[in-house]
Amino acid sequence: MSTPFEPVRIGNWDLPQRFVMAPLTRSRAGDHGVPNEMNAEYYAQRATAGLIIAEGTQPSAVGQGYWRSPGLHSAEQVAGWKLVADAVHDKGGRIVVQLMHVGRISHPDNKDGLETVAPSAIQAPGQIVTATGMQDHAVPRALDTDEIPGIIEEFVQAARNAIEAGLDGVEIHSANGYLLHQFLGTSSNHRDDNYGGSPENRARLTIEVVRAVADAIGAAKVGLRISPAHNIQGVIEDDPVATATTYGHLVDSIADLGLAYLSILAPPDGELTQDLRRRFGGPVLINSGFATITTLEEVADLLGRDLGDAVAVGRPFIGNPDLVERWRTGAPLNDLDPNTFYTPGAKGYIDYPALNA
Repeated sequence: MSTPFEPVRIGNWDLPQRFVMAPLTRSRAGDHGVPNEMNAEYYAQRATAGLIIAEGTQPSAVGQGYWRSPGLHSAEQVAGWKLVADAVHDKGGRIVVQLMHVGRISHPDNKDGLETVAPSAIQAPGQIVTATGMQDHAVPRALDTDEIPGIIEEFVQAARNAIEAGLDGVEIHSANGYLLHQFLGTSSNHRDDNYGGSPENRARLTIEVVRAVADAIGAAKVGLRISPAHNIQGVIEDDPVATATTYGHLVDSIADLGLAYLSILAPPDGELTQDLRRRFGGPVLINSGFATITTLEEVADLLGRDLGDAVAVGRPFIGNPDLVERWRTGAPLNDLDPNTFYTPGAKGYIDYPALNA
C-alpha cells in the first residue's frame, strides 16, 4: 500500500501523501460566523493531512445556510481565519477554504432573518437545523439577471479575503445541491435568461465565478468541486446525456486556466468522471461519496487503478487528528461519535486523542 503515501504536486503545493482532508461542516464557528481559537486548534491538529480543505464557508451573509457556519465576508471573519491559517502553517500544513453559497438550502433563522435566493423560486425538499429545531427550507426568491454580477463579486471578494487571512487558496463549491449546483440542474433552474435553459447557459455562472476568482487570486490557488448526477437536495440530474453535456462544457470552459485541482464527487471509475478528468488535464481529487466511510484500502485501490491524482477523505479525519500516522503504521482508529458532528463545544471536535496522547 505504498501508493497513498507517495508525494504528489497539487497546484503549487507539494503534498506528502495522496489523500487530503475533505471539507466537513462542523457548525462550530463563533458569533457572526467568526472562526475562533477552538477552530484553529481543530485544524492544526489535522495539519499532517498535507492539504486541508476547510469547511463550507459563506461568501456573503445571504449565502449562509447552516447554523454556526463560518463566513469570509467581514473583517472579523478574516481575522478569525488568520488564526486558523497561522495555526495550520505552524504545524507544517496547508489549508484552503471551501467557498459555499448555499442558495435555497437555508432558513432565515440561521442568518438574522435575511432572505433566501436561488436560480428559481423553487423550494428545496427536506428540512434544515435551526436554533429552534428542524424547519422546512425557505421558499427562495429567484435572482434577477442583473444581480448575477453581484453573486460573482461575492465569491471574488471572499477569495481575496481568504488570501488576506493567510489561507493557501480556495475551493469553489459547485456541488451537493448548493447555489452553483442549483444553476447547473434542470430541476432547480427554470430560468429563461442567459443562465438557464441550455447546458451552456446553466453552466455559465460556475464558469464565470471560477474564471473571476482565478483572475483575482491566481488560478494555482483555486480548486473547483462538482458532483455530477449526485441527485441530492433536490438537484436532480438523471438524464445521462444532458448531464455529460453540461459538465463537459463546464470543464472545457475552465481547462485552460491551470487551476490547482478539480474535485469530483461521483463514482471514480465512472465513464463521466474519467471523461471529465481527461478534459480537465490537471490534478483531479476523487471522492466516492457519503454512503460509506473511506478506508485506506479504498484509497489504495482507487490510486492503484489510476482513477485520480489524490483522494478526498472525510469522516476518518474527524475522529483521528493523526489519521496519516495511524494509516501509515496500521494503528487502530478512534471510534466516531456522530452525535457530536454538528454540536457546539469541544466534545467530539478537539478531544479525539492522538496516538501519543
